[in-house]
Amino acid sequence: MNGIALTTSYLDTDADQLSFSLEQGPLDALAVREVSVGGTAVQLRLLGASHQVLAGPVRETVACLPGVAGGLPASAAREFEGWTYRFGARVELLPGDRFSERVAWIRSRSDGEPAALYGIFPGSPEAVTALCVERRGSGLSWRTWHTYPQSRQIVATHTRLEAR
Repeated sequence: MNGIALTTSYLDTDADQLSFSLEQGPLDALAVREVSVGGTAVQLRLLGASHQVLAGPVRETVACLPGVAGGLPASAAREFEGWTYRFGARVELLPGDRFSERVAWIRSRSDGEPAALYGIFPGSPEAVTALCVERRGSGLSWRTWHTYPQSRQIVATHTRLEAR
């Protein structure tokens, strides 16, 4: 099981508060899972303000950051020495039971992945941040989900880091 019951409340309470950065150094984490995927060291980091993934040259942060305006890009791309990075994000608004079903799927999928981590925040079993990473061809791919039961929103991201 890759899930952790967290004791700290989350700082971001809405999808619009999340921002994106590739420049942020490691932030204080509520939980960290270190894995090696295809020979690349990866840190999956749960933050009270969402997540960080540290993989190769990448320092991906999707979080509510002090002094940084919220709003995720739909996509981003960057070249690192020896690597190509591609990021995508979308916000889903799910009515009724579809939200609960989707959160259950996210938790189940995360439990089934050997390189995954998710946190359940206090107050609701549906307040979840989940991260899953896997090898894809000559690189890595990771997905993250940030769920907001109060607004029934889910922020889903997908990142690909490909060796050149």
